Amino acid sequence: MIEFIHKIPILTTLLSAIFFVILYRHGRAKGYPGYLLWWTLGVLCYGLGTLTESWVGLFGWNATAFKAWYILGALLGGFPLAQGSVFLMFEKRTATRMMTVVIILILAASILVLLSPIDYSLVEPTRLTGKVLVWSKVRWITPLINVYSFIFLVGGAFYSAYRYSKDSAYRNRFWGNICIATGGLLPGIGGSFTKMGFTEVLYVTELLGIVLIFAGYRIVRNDASLSIFETQMVKPRGE
Repeated sequence: MIEFIHKIPILTTLLSAIFFVILYRHGRAKGYPGYLLWWTLGVLCYGLGTLTESWVGLFGWNATAFKAWYILGALLGGFPLAQGSVFLMFEKRTATRMMTVVIILILAASILVLLSPIDYSLVEPTRLTGKVLVWSKVRWITPLINVYSFIFLVGGAFYSAYRYSKDSAYRNRFWGNICIATGGLLPGIGGSFTKMGFTEVLYVTELLGIVLIFAGYRIVRNDASLSIFETQMVKPRGE
């Protein structure tokens, strides 16, 4: 059973790749407003993160795959998707300032991860966990980035759902945002289990998370009602 769970990231990666292509085409048609650019980058990072998990599941643990997984998953994680929501909800200047602060944190932490020695006595052949980093204090930065991601990805989607819930004409957008919020929440729950040594829970929640985010995107994308956010009212190019 455990061996099967270690192959789940392969499916997650394939689904993320399909989602990325759809978002790329959507963004290109709209001239890549900030929110769509970051959502596209978010799904790309999501897929690259699960690609590293797929690699370990197929070929076993190695330091390069682990460090790529930590940067793409633990540090980037939901940040690009959350930043897309920030660009959707805030004016561009404010969103850019917020983005700059978090990117500086991510870059600093990524450098520390790349330079940190590995405690090979803690390495497990098919399990990824940050506890193998000798410079363990770098892991203190991760919660700061994850709180930001949680507030604006999960909280932003729930806030949007709340606003759409006030009018029955926005029923589809309400449910779409509920799906996105739930999908954004699940990998965070899985990440908490990873810290306790149960990485397999993360693999399942990542798959369910991208399925729900994808479903939420499709529901909102296919809805004919106008968005409450001005940044989504940009006229498409070529649509």
